[in-house]
Amino acid sequence: MEQSRAPLVPVYSFGENDIFRVKASAPDSWQHLFRVTIKKLVDISPCIFWGRGLISARSWVWCPSPDPSPLWLVKTAELPPDRNYVLGSHPHGIIAVGTVCNFATEGTGLSQVFPGLRFSLAVLNCLLYLPGHREYFLSCGACSVNRQSLDYVLSQSQLGRAVVIVVGGANEALYAVPGEHCLTLRNRKGFVRLALRHGASLVPVYSFGENDIFRVKAFAPDSWQHLLQVTSKKLLSFCPCIFWGRGLFSAKSWGLLPLARPITTVVGRPIPVPQCPQPTEEQVDHYHTLYMKALEQLFEEHKESCGLPASTRLTFI
Repeated sequence: MEQSRAPLVPVYSFGENDIFRVKASAPDSWQHLFRVTIKKLVDISPCIFWGRGLISARSWVWCPSPDPSPLWLVKTAELPPDRNYVLGSHPHGIIAVGTVCNFATEGTGLSQVFPGLRFSLAVLNCLLYLPGHREYFLSCGACSVNRQSLDYVLSQSQLGRAVVIVVGGANEALYAVPGEHCLTLRNRKGFVRLALRHGASLVPVYSFGENDIFRVKAFAPDSWQHLLQVTSKKLLSFCPCIFWGRGLFSAKSWGLLPLARPITTVVGRPIPVPQCPQPTEEQVDHYHTLYMKALEQLFEEHKESCGLPASTRLTFI
């Protein structure tokens, strides 16, 4: 009886290795040895990999309290998807509620307000080390705030990427006093260098009301408590502070939930930035000055419509 022969057909999937990012280990490292050993024992090769966020996860409407404060996203100019953007978001406040709600979720219709753009909220590395926090932020399209991650996002061939950076960082939590508008910005220039390296337009963003959703215990600059806060910020990348809000079941009770105060996030006009792979200090200073002026103008144009007195001024430190 003649035996049938099955032809061999080669198949190759181009791009299969491009759909995930994998943490590679050197062949002589303990991590590689660990993976090889596990593979021999249970026939599974453990590896660290990551991909993109789920659009459905961004659609979850995350409200900061049981009696949620109104959140608005205001567009002052078009952001065409034929270029990339670096959005500087201010202020940080205690937990940057306005920035997270507007740019990491679809709670205010971000994709309808700015169609064609893919936003990536830059967060601290420590938030991506915590189980639960990591999955939430990655599913919302967030990325690490380190240089490698930001360069990777803005170097993609497809344009329309928008990186959102809370420029003042945790240091601004020290100045998150209701009614005050003090920003840590004068010496924060890394986001400008990032924009210059990739030719991404700079966009100022201000969240009116961010500093009003918590009460903060402020210490004098020459006190030991303030020194302890500053030292902790340098060592641990976060700034411990005493704050309180409302309770879970009553707005009149004490608790750690945000107070029911409106937050209006205003997105300013883009500042065109040329691409300079190695920007000079003069270029960085020039566009940093333009950004500070644009941010101050944005604040002045919208402060009264957001309920602030005409005499309120924006302070840079």
